[in-house]
Amino acid sequence: MKSHSVTECPVSRVAALLSDTWTMLILRDLMQKPMRYSELHTSLEGISTRTLALKLSKLESSGIIIKKGLLYSASAKGLKLGAIFSEMTKYGKKYLS
Repeated sequence: MKSHSVTECPVSRVAALLSDTWTMLILRDLMQKPMRYSELHTSLEGISTRTLALKLSKLESSGIIIKKGLLYSASAKGLKLGAIFSEMTKYGKKYLS
C-alpha cells in the first residue's frame, strides 16, 4: 500500500471531516430528509445551539450540506457519504449492540 502523509491520505481527510459525533448525527438526520434548524436541534438531544450552528456552518462550507430558505439538506456530495453510514450502522448493530 502506498504511504501518504496524514493530510494527503483520503481516509484521514474523511475522518477529519466526520471527526465528531455531532457532525455524524447531523448528517444522519439530513440524509433522511431536509430539516429546519429547530427540527435538527430537537432531534439532536443535548446539542447546544452554538455547537449546532458551528457544525452546520462547517458542513455547508465543505459542500456536504446545503441550505435553501429555512431548510438544511444533504447535498449530492453529502449523500455520497451514505455508504459509509450504512456500513457503520451494520457494524454497530452486529458488533456493538
